[in-house]
Amino acid sequence: MLLRGSGTAGPWGWLTLLLVACAARASEITFELPDNAKQCFYEEIVQGTKCTLEFQVITGGHYDVDCRLEGPDGAVLYKEMKKQYDSFTFTASRNGTYKFCFSNEFSTFTHKTVYFDFQVGEDPPLFPSENRATALTQMESACVSIHEALKSVIDYQTHFRLREAQGRSRAEDLNTRVAYWSIGEAIILLVVSIGQVFLLKSFFSDKRTTTTRVGS
Repeated sequence: MLLRGSGTAGPWGWLTLLLVACAARASEITFELPDNAKQCFYEEIVQGTKCTLEFQVITGGHYDVDCRLEGPDGAVLYKEMKKQYDSFTFTASRNGTYKFCFSNEFSTFTHKTVYFDFQVGEDPPLFPSENRATALTQMESACVSIHEALKSVIDYQTHFRLREAQGRSRAEDLNTRVAYWSIGEAIILLVVSIGQVFLLKSFFSDKRTTTTRVGS
């Protein structure tokens, strides 16, 4: 699978390109999407191939991002605004380069961490005789069942890791807000306490009176 990243993500775009180049056969990528940035990926797909695009925002802001998928002729196949996560399945209507982009241009100061899984086509058969009319042996059938079960386990593990990362990000953000709120409360209590001390001191302080004699 050939993926090429492009966009306005600055140095993060080059990082994404390196990640893709190092894992050219992988379909799962996690990348940083800075504020006011857009990152696009391209995939060469043969007509009639079934594809699935799944993405999720792991960290940043309200955990939302814009996603857009276009065909070789520029036709928009999928477009969603400010989505936290979604999945879209389609069948390629023609040969060519398909383009899908993630945009964070609506955010002015919050960068996002985005995960996506782009699957193209079906997995090759585990055994050459799997798609033939001949029946599989008991050992081959058991291997196929184990293989399918392991794929499901990998999918579940991926989703659980994403949920764990998102939950950790939310917890850290909440912890930071609570810490700032506690510091603010401590400062307010200190100011109020000092004010009360000076106020009570003014109540119990002796007031000196001055008497003026008027001579005849």
